Amino acid sequence: MTSVAAVRASIRTYLRAPGRAAALDEFQARFLGPGDLGFDVGSHVGDRAASFRRIGARAVAVEPQPLLARFLRRAFRGDAGFVLVESLVGEAVGEAVLRVNSANPTVATASADFVAAADGAAGWEGQVWDRELHLPVTTLDALAAAHGMPDFVKIDVEGYEAVALAGLTRAPRSLSFEFTTIQRGVAAECLERLSALGFRQFNACLGEGMRFAHAGPIGAAAMAAWIAALPHEANSGDVYASLESGRLSG
Repeated sequence: MTSVAAVRASIRTYLRAPGRAAALDEFQARFLGPGDLGFDVGSHVGDRAASFRRIGARAVAVEPQPLLARFLRRAFRGDAGFVLVESLVGEAVGEAVLRVNSANPTVATASADFVAAADGAAGWEGQVWDRELHLPVTTLDALAAAHGMPDFVKIDVEGYEAVALAGLTRAPRSLSFEFTTIQRGVAAECLERLSALGFRQFNACLGEGMRFAHAGPIGAAAMAAWIAALPHEANSGDVYASLESGRLSG
């Protein structure tokens, strides 16, 4: 599959699947409302940013892959409530290497450890990171300084989540980060960082589901233990943190 064909497949999956947009909007309305600001870090084809806009929130989409950035510029052309930042997000402003999987750009990563963890792992057979791009790095703090303090931050950067969170020193109202069962230690690092920022309440969704796994919020240690106990086949999910626990109830 070529890169263009892979992006078209992502568009069908994330933007055109029947009922997905409505379900995503209903779920994300827990965290954002009209006039709020959301950061979509690792925007890919922009399904989360598009949901932010439908809810009435402003969106800052961060996407380093040139092909995806071109798609996002076209998709949101003329939308004054949308800003695209073509950059990686890390611990400090600078430059880093993005490893691109041309056949599956959704798993592009700046983490060499992620590529190593996927090598030979069940469910990751055939994944090849065949290109390297040297790209600029910004931080969550720098994004907040440039665009305003976000009300919600979504982070999906394939094993680079803890590095991205290291560049955040002030807690937004709510935040999510992706985890995978091939790198559970990254999730533990993220939970530790979020605890240091003042988050005490967490919940999670498995896969692309938009239903919380727990009836109500749980603590960081309980969340880390839950992720550690998941079967390998669970593959991935998103942890949600909020300074307002009512946003995390099932």
